[in-house]
Amino acid sequence: MRIHDILVEMKQRYDREYAENTRETVRRQVIHQFQQAGLVLRNPDVPNLPTNSPHTHYALSDLTLKTLEMYDTPKWQNAVHEFNRKKGILLELYQKARDHHRVPLRFADGRVFYLSPGEHNELQALVIQEFGPRFVPGAMVIYLGDTSKKNLVLEKGIFDSLNVKASDHDKLPDIVLFDKDRNWIFLIEAVTSHGPVSPKRYVELQDMFENCPANLVYVTAFLDFATFKNFLTEIAWETEVWVAEIPEHMIHFNGNRFLHPSG
Repeated sequence: MRIHDILVEMKQRYDREYAENTRETVRRQVIHQFQQAGLVLRNPDVPNLPTNSPHTHYALSDLTLKTLEMYDTPKWQNAVHEFNRKKGILLELYQKARDHHRVPLRFADGRVFYLSPGEHNELQALVIQEFGPRFVPGAMVIYLGDTSKKNLVLEKGIFDSLNVKASDHDKLPDIVLFDKDRNWIFLIEAVTSHGPVSPKRYVELQDMFENCPANLVYVTAFLDFATFKNFLTEIAWETEVWVAEIPEHMIHFNGNRFLHPSG
């Protein structure tokens, strides 16, 4: 069941009505604890469902069902003991199944990160592994978000040296690259469903980096041309577009700073 479905069931079965705006409270203060206790699994049949998917759902584990069937019988205490003994193994196996679907991201320095599954993080991995080496060889990744962990990479010291408040990371674009040799900052929005560098976003980023001594390069990244066409009219002038399905090329929206692949 989704959280919405759980609210409906509570109303129909127990005559307890909770407003729709309490869904996040139920998720954080009830379901998360059930997960930690091994009672409930999130998306057990679709472990690669993106973290922020509206289809996120929860189910009792087989071990929980087996234990509950013993309630109010002479076997109840033994069943609870067995559940507590096995729940660590259950959660470990389930986490391995989820990790199998995570998106691997390899940095040039050999570090490996595993992003939560979903198109957005797949695109972010392509930006780091395909866009970066072609157009910004040697650049440092100083910020990288993840759909389940906002600041997966946050080089606060570098942001401080660039006069940018890293504490405002909620306002940062999806990826920030720093080309120290050319003194360029690449502000990259990875777009799968929303959020290109629009005129409004362009102004927001300008304001955020107004005291930064480096030159700013604004980039919107897309997985494919079909998605790009959906946002064509929203992209700001003086910005760049990169489409992962043609990684060797850039689209320049009347920009005066043209980028070219290395070599």
